[in-house]
Amino acid sequence: MSGVQLLDLNFQDTPGVIASYGFDTGDGLAVVDTGPTSTLPALEQGLRNLGAGLSDVRHVLLSHIHFDHAGAAGTLLERTARARVYVHERGAAHLARPERLVASAAQIYGDQMERLWGEMRPIDPDRLTVLEGQEQTLRLGRAEVRALYTPGHAVHHVSFYVGDDLFAGDVGGVRLDPAQTPRAPTPAPDIDLEAWRQSIQSLRALDARTLHLAHFGSYAQTPAHWDGLLDKMETDAQFVRAGLEGGQDFGTLSAEFTDMLLAELSTEHPGLPARYEFACPPWMSVQGLMRYWTRKAARSGTDQAGGR
Repeated sequence: MSGVQLLDLNFQDTPGVIASYGFDTGDGLAVVDTGPTSTLPALEQGLRNLGAGLSDVRHVLLSHIHFDHAGAAGTLLERTARARVYVHERGAAHLARPERLVASAAQIYGDQMERLWGEMRPIDPDRLTVLEGQEQTLRLGRAEVRALYTPGHAVHHVSFYVGDDLFAGDVGGVRLDPAQTPRAPTPAPDIDLEAWRQSIQSLRALDARTLHLAHFGSYAQTPAHWDGLLDKMETDAQFVRAGLEGGQDFGTLSAEFTDMLLAELSTEHPGLPARYEFACPPWMSVQGLMRYWTRKAARSGTDQAGGR
């Protein structure tokens, strides 16, 4: 395997929605985000197409522990005796004991859990490398990997900087086509727009040539990418804020946001709306932003009360 290779996980039989990335470290393969267990066969096939297999994987770098990024990690480790997982300290405990994570997701997805994500198997804590602090440098074979703490999408989100390549997980936004302006995926529970903006500021300052997104693809790292992401993040956040202030309930606000978003995407590329709904369901973004604004208002009220 030469250089960074994109592995399309063909989520729900739809290409161009969820990506993993693989590269050779000189000490086996590194895989950045495994995807869910439901797409593990696609990951295996992608590796076979490159002349490799799960047995060649030694390092699993997880941007965060949401099912679409890390759901297959435990199953992969059961099939790959020598691999290790690298994950932020605030996500590690959930990989070792995923019961609460699974139960929380089941409240959202119900009987669709198996079809969408498959099983999330626990990982032996001895096979976890827990990432701490703002930055940590990993030496994986001949590869130097800088693990950067980049919260905003999730409190435990990490990006990985390797040579000219930057693996930005979800903090780099959802961009399914070069013509699409990146959008911020904002599902509950811990969206933090202030932290997200700071993470973007840190990432865009890196001297990386290529930006690799889980949703979806590899792009030149340019100011336009980050400027577009920040602009749409603000637009979407203010759309939801205005709806809340206008007294709209979740159903109404979600429907209006979805119509707005899909209409904008269709002007950028006609195939984007359908794929985007697989990559980042708009109702989930509304749910996360509603929670963000509600909690922000509550904190503001507490601060004002405390100052009187």
